[in-house]
Amino acid sequence: MEKPKTAWTALASPRYLVSSWPWRSYAYLFTAVPMGAVSIVVLVGLAAAGALLSPILVGILILGAFPLIGAAIGWAERRRAGLMLVDGISSPHATLPRELRWRDRLKFRRREQASMRALGYGFVLGVLIWPISALVAGVSAATLLITLAAPIIADHVQMGMGPWTLDTAREGLVFLVLFGPVFYVVSSYLIGVLAGAEASLAKTMLGPRQEELQRNVADLRRSRLDLVDAFETERARIERHLHDGVQQRLVGLTMTLGLAELDLPAGEGRRLVVKAHAEAEAALADLRAAVRGIHPRVLVDHGLEAAVREVADRMPLPVTVQVSLPSRLPPPIEAAAYFVVSEALANVAKHARATKCEVSGFLDHEQLIITVADDGVGGAEPGKSGAGTGLTGLVTRLDALGGRLDVDSPPGGPTRLRMECPCRLGD
Repeated sequence: MEKPKTAWTALASPRYLVSSWPWRSYAYLFTAVPMGAVSIVVLVGLAAAGALLSPILVGILILGAFPLIGAAIGWAERRRAGLMLVDGISSPHATLPRELRWRDRLKFRRREQASMRALGYGFVLGVLIWPISALVAGVSAATLLITLAAPIIADHVQMGMGPWTLDTAREGLVFLVLFGPVFYVVSSYLIGVLAGAEASLAKTMLGPRQEELQRNVADLRRSRLDLVDAFETERARIERHLHDGVQQRLVGLTMTLGLAELDLPAGEGRRLVVKAHAEAEAALADLRAAVRGIHPRVLVDHGLEAAVREVADRMPLPVTVQVSLPSRLPPPIEAAAYFVVSEALANVAKHARATKCEVSGFLDHEQLIITVADDGVGGAEPGKSGAGTGLTGLVTRLDALGGRLDVDSPPGGPTRLRMECPCRLGD
């Protein structure tokens, strides 16, 4: 059975009374007391100070800072709500660039609607919520503790419990056995309902609205695209360094060793130079293969279709390529599609034991669709140890571009990998 994530789902569970939720409810209500008291004291104190100092600039600044106080209350309350909402409350505030100055950050936060809503919640918390929480939770907890201690208290002093008067430990024990379970059941559900209602109110007032959710998703996607752009920039820098620096030095080294090989007489020294010459040429070949794997030149110069055909030509099995694109794609999408095909074909060669493979690609209503199918043994999936482990990184990369990667690979095959990614040629 799935664990409840809110008070309401917990209350509907038959295991509610023996779970941690009644005690979480008590904790949520009791922690509302200091939060509400501090909130109302701070808000009333600042309001009074702002009113008194309003003739001068300081009072205006104090009154203008109220939304920031609301934002701070909202921050604290969203974390406290984790007692009743397992998934918590998402922040409704926009993500600000790190390089933004702190003054500009405060100015932006002060103007956000979320800050004003949090300020309103702070007043509700300080005026209404915490007194009700203190009264209900306090009376319930006190009654429960007194009931549990009834046998001990009645053994020493006369104890009045409503219409009953307890004079002995035996009477206190009878009262505990008869009244205790009933009160625990009633009070637990009452406390749970109240705590759930308060948590729902907090989520409504402190959580993001629909437009804020859309904005946060857009901000997240934009930050991921920034990471992709940063990766591409760093990749290009490394490629230039390897191509124009390290590769040229290795070329010079092989030429020098070749000249030395011609000038040296036969013997041990020439044998060592010949060996070093061969090792340098092998290192140069490895470096060129590594540079080509980082970002193949054919992809930059001729586009996705030519790059896919080059990869297919190097495969140890027949690969049919049917890629039809009207023009060059945006570089991030082109690179992502190339690496999807390259990784998929590499997995086919290493793990699939296939006899043939087919790659197709086309644009359909501003959506790039790439499929790689083989007749191998199947069993590939993103994140699975063994075959196809490189697919996990491709899923992350496509997600940053708003795309997706689906892998249909039942045991015994065949395997079909399908990539979909938004692609507007005019962008």
